[in-house]
Amino acid sequence: MSTLKKKSAKKKDDADVKKVRAQIKGKYAELVAAWFLRFKGYQILASNFKTKVGEIDLIARKGTTLCFIEVKKRATKAEAAEAISSRQKARIIRAAEQFIGHHSRYLSFDKRFDAVLIGATVIPYHIENAWQDD
Repeated sequence: MSTLKKKSAKKKDDADVKKVRAQIKGKYAELVAAWFLRFKGYQILASNFKTKVGEIDLIARKGTTLCFIEVKKRATKAEAAEAISSRQKARIIRAAEQFIGHHSRYLSFDKRFDAVLIGATVIPYHIENAWQDD
């Protein structure tokens, strides 16, 4: 193998390792967030709900409120909050509509879009109504 091909392969391997590490950190953050919400009285209905239009990290309910929750882990909570883009919010809203369409028992529930932010301390910060479905 030529030197150029070796360098290219190493860069790909490094990128793959970073991607796997990020996925592991993300799954850990979602697990921490789910337990945090359970302690606050929420019932977790689904995690990593995937559709063609988007993915929702956690879907939970508390009473008659259905919550679609984005979980972000970054070095700081501020960085985590900034990492939720308007495009991502729109995709979560569309995925939430599909979830409700497939689970008609939740049609009468109030719906809410929340965020759980995790910074370096690993103590989650729950933002209720982090954004609205306009």
